[in-house]
Amino acid sequence: MSVEVANVSPPSETHDKWERLPSEETVHRTISALKSRGINAEFVHSRQEALELVTGLIPPGVELMMASSRTLDEIGFLALLKSGKHQWINLNDLASGEKDPAKRAELRKRNVNVDYFLGSVHAITESGETIVASASGSQIPSYAFTSKNVIWVAGTQKIVPNLEQGLRRVREHSLDLESARMRSLGFPGSVIAKILIVERELPQLGRKVSMILVNEKLGF
Repeated sequence: MSVEVANVSPPSETHDKWERLPSEETVHRTISALKSRGINAEFVHSRQEALELVTGLIPPGVELMMASSRTLDEIGFLALLKSGKHQWINLNDLASGEKDPAKRAELRKRNVNVDYFLGSVHAITESGETIVASASGSQIPSYAFTSKNVIWVAGTQKIVPNLEQGLRRVREHSLDLESARMRSLGFPGSVIAKILIVERELPQLGRKVSMILVNEKLGF
């Protein structure tokens, strides 16, 4: 399930509880919990600040890959990539433009091992666990292990009290909105095929995983 793509309004007020922004006290408690689990976490007040922080984390000349993400679209990062006004090697463009099946397969392998992989998540618990749901699972290898640098951007409405509530948010809210988006495009809907729960990032892996929490309602 790639639930971060389209502009889809919540179909009913039943989604309201999953879209409320928490207090800054809750956000800062969550940031402390994320850091204790090996995730670099920062808090910004606007999508403009988020975009500035994201671009500052990526050095010139590196290869990057972006998961399908409404959040990254909303902060302006997708538009920046499409404009070409940056100094990175955008593997999304290479993959989408390749027609040869064998070369596409090679690019998929390259994408999994890209040094910088960007996207979002579907829920973050106050105790620092992170939940990502997917239909294809394409982003999960990089999130979990293969990419040396992972950057997540998420609206603070995705913070939930605990893991049980996080899984409920994925099933009752994120999946519902993604299914509505898919139906609007003529498809039957969406499914959850794989769920990644990040408990912690081990320092011996030598990776840097960053979470940028934005004090706005962003993404699903």
